[in-house]
Amino acid sequence: MRWRTSLAAASLALSVACAGPSPEPSPAPTVEGVRWRSLPPMPTPRTEVAAATDGDRILVVGGFTHDGDTVSTVEVLDPEAGAWSGGPDLPVAVNHAMAAALDGTVYVLGGYLGPGLSNPTDRAFAFRGGRWEEVGPMPEPRAAAGAGAAGGRLLVAGGVGPTGLAGPTFVFDPRTERWSSVEGPPTSREHLGVAGFGGLLYVVGGRTGGIGSNLDAAEALDVDAGRWSVLADMPTARGGIAAAATADGLVVSAGGEAATTFGEAEAYDVETGRWIALPPMPTPRHGLGVVALGSVVYVIAGGPTPGLSVSGVVEAIDLAPVGR
Repeated sequence: MRWRTSLAAASLALSVACAGPSPEPSPAPTVEGVRWRSLPPMPTPRTEVAAATDGDRILVVGGFTHDGDTVSTVEVLDPEAGAWSGGPDLPVAVNHAMAAALDGTVYVLGGYLGPGLSNPTDRAFAFRGGRWEEVGPMPEPRAAAGAGAAGGRLLVAGGVGPTGLAGPTFVFDPRTERWSSVEGPPTSREHLGVAGFGGLLYVVGGRTGGIGSNLDAAEALDVDAGRWSVLADMPTARGGIAAAATADGLVVSAGGEAATTFGEAEAYDVETGRWIALPPMPTPRHGLGVVALGSVVYVIAGGPTPGLSVSGVVEAIDLAPVGR
């Protein structure tokens, strides 16, 4: 059965003017009986990657290499075999792109064309029949956002647009292959975690600018109703993260950076509306890919130190003991 320990939702104060010290946040209960395992490393160490699964394999796309180059590299993990293979390059090189899957199709959206954190793009691609196909562009360029599938649609929330922190959430309808826009998250941020489950899009953590502006905000969009709701705060304020939802309804956020990198992995239980703390990742890092297949969460690549650093590390945790 799902972990049922009661807790007060954690709330980490970013900066508030008040008389006297702020109360200490209540810690999230820690789940036991699960542990991380290591898988073969990704062939090309990278950071600020985009990653998603077609239901069988995990595609890791783009990012920075150790010399700061932005790449179009695609590498594919077969989790069952624990083996990597090369995939066809994305048509453009991107860093800080977004990726999500809908009905078995992996989409890669936006990102910075470079050099560095410059030239955000609106281009979008779908991986079909072993090759990349370009779909209609997003309503505007977007990078360092998050993407997820919910309610039969693909959504992009948060991130950086042409003039700074992004506003609207973009919605892609696969039947028409057209984009529309709805209201953005109540808390504007970039470098956040986004995941879809059922008819809701979950938006967690992130930051408003530099790595000292990390947030603990968590919010959800009811895709059909077009309404946002505020959730319990994430236990640890973190930006430079990614997120994924397991089949049992655990929205897992992992990694991040501030003065150091974060090993924290925390899960929001969509049934109870509460957070739990998972064992920390063995290799703390930011700019990583987080992908869920069934009850297993994979954390891939990312920078082990703040700023430009890269790795090919792959770690996985099976959350079936936490599931229903």
